[in-house]
Formats: sequence, C-alpha cells, structure tokens
Amino acid sequence: MINPRLETEYRSSMTDSILSKAATMEIPINSNGDTRTAEEDSLEQDLQQVMVSGPNLNETNIVSGGYGGATDAIIPTCSIKAPSMHASASNPSMMSEEATRGIAVEKFDSVKKWSINTYKCTKQMFSERFGRGSRTVDLELEAQIDVLRDTKQKYEHVLGLAQALTDHFCSMVQTQQALGDAFADLSQKSPELQDEFGYNAETQRLLCKNGETLLGAINFFVSSINTLVNKTMEDTLMTIKMYENARLEYDAYRTDLEELSTGPRDAAALARIDTAQQEYHVHKDKYERLRSDVTIKLKFLEENKVKVMHKQLLLFHNAISAYFAGNQQQLENTLRQFSVKLRRPGAERPSWLEEQ
Repeated sequence: MINPRLETEYRSSMTDSILSKAATMEIPINSNGDTRTAEEDSLEQDLQQVMVSGPNLNETNIVSGGYGGATDAIIPTCSIKAPSMHASASNPSMMSEEATRGIAVEKFDSVKKWSINTYKCTKQMFSERFGRGSRTVDLELEAQIDVLRDTKQKYEHVLGLAQALTDHFCSMVQTQQALGDAFADLSQKSPELQDEFGYNAETQRLLCKNGETLLGAINFFVSSINTLVNKTMEDTLMTIKMYENARLEYDAYRTDLEELSTGPRDAAALARIDTAQQEYHVHKDKYERLRSDVTIKLKFLEENKVKVMHKQLLLFHNAISAYFAGNQQQLENTLRQFSVKLRRPGAERPSWLEEQ
C-alpha cells in the first residue's frame, strides 16, 4: 500500500511542475537571442514546429507525429516532388514496354497458330498423296477446273503465235517501206527508168499502208487475247488456288476432329473436341464460300470468253482476208466495224508501226 504522505508530496510536485510550465509559456518570444534562456529556446523551437507564418510551396514542411515530434520526422516538400516527377517520367517507358510485350505476344500467337495450321495441312497433303487419307472432291467442279487449265494453255500458245506473227509482219512492213523509199530515190536519179522505179515505189508504199492497217488489227487481237488469258483467266485461277487451299485446310481439320472423336472422353479431351469442332466449322464455311465463288467465276469466265473470242476471231479473219486479197476498202471497213483505231503516219502521234 502507498504511503498517503508520499502520495500527497508527489501530487504537489506535479502541480508545481505544471504551473511552472504554464508560467514559462506566458513569457513572450523575444527576437533578441542575448537574454533568452535555454528553456525559452526550447519553447520557441516547439512553437516554430507547430505554427509556420506565411509559408510558400517550396518551404512548406510536412510534420509527421504532430506537436512535439522529433525533427527527423519533418519531411520537406521538395523531397516528395522529385520521386513524383521521376515516376511520371518513367510511365511512358513502362507503357512502351507493355505495348511491346503485347505486340510480341500477339506475334507469338500468330506464329503458333500458323505453325499448327501448316502442320495439319502438310500432314493431310502427305496423307492424301500416299493414299492413306480421305479427300473431299466435287467431281463437276474439278472437271470444269481441269478444262479451264487446259484451255488457258492452248490460248497461251495461240497468243505466242500471234505475237510472233506481229513481229515478223512488222519487220516485213518496215522492209517494204525502206524498199519503197529506195525505189523513189532511184526514180529521181535514173531518168531512163523513172517510170518503172516510180511504179514499184508506189506499190511498196500501198503495201506498207495496208500492212500498217493489218498490224493494227493483229495488235488489237493480241491485246484482247492477252487480257483474256493473263488477267481474266488468271484471276479465276487465283480464286481456284484459294479454293484448293481451303479444301485442304477443311479436310485437315475434318480429319483432326474425326481422330479426336474416336479417342477418350475425359475433360481435357472434351475441351479439345469442342475447340476442334469450332475450327472445323470455320474452315467448312470458308471452303463452301470459296467453292461458290469459283463456280460463279467459271460461269462468267465462259460467257466472257465466248463473247470476246467471237469478236476477235471475226476481226482476225476479215482483216487477213482483205489484206491478202488486196482490198484496201474492205480492210479499213473491218477495222471500223470492230472500233479499232489506227493512227496514220501523218498524225500528231506516230503510227503503231513507227513506235516499234
């Protein structure tokens, strides 16, 4: 048990201490440092920690721990700003790294998907080639495709011969023109043979003129066949190539689905089967869409081919017949009938023959 007398003395001393502290706090703060005591300096230091008169942003201090806290807990504002600025400066680099990482992941997924697809298609192709795998075949469409490829080869042969004819005939017309100029020159320099050289010069000039007209018709024929073979037919064959690739992919994923369906039926296998079914339907839709595109293009190609060749074969026949019959009027009418424009040597631009 505590002695009552000691307790009374303890309370008395605590009261005197509090009154002494209060009396000290009533002493005004003097700006002169000569007459201040150590206790006054301590009180002023405490007051400066609590009350800051007129602070600016650069001098403001954040006090941790409240009044009477240690001076080590005072954190200048400038010491906080620097890390903030550094963090904001590092944000673009962090965003750039994230974007680069995202692109890399996307590319990796694309390469992975391409590798799996290539593996499946290669496996299906070798399986078909060695007779171990099934292949989806549209007999009617396959027959039409074979006919188109054979027709294209034959038309390419005709195109090559027509181009060769154009080159040879152009050389002949150029020779006739040079021969006519030589006859005309000798006609002026040989009075005794003036009429004979003159007749031959006139004949060669007429043949050269008719030859230019025929060259215009042959050149139009060659240009039309070239467009038909190397643009119209080639465009259809490109669609056919896409269709054949889609057919191979469709069979590859169909085979993969059939193999998974005959395997075990655990949770992992069911998930793979579900994924295989989705991919199968995607490639099936692609295959059917391209098969429809090929069918439509083959139909329009056949109609266009008949129309173009009917016109071009008539032009070629009539122009050749009129030229070798010596019928200049019929030759010119043939070109006019088929809207073939021929520039004459006296025109602003040189004739087709002079451009060769």
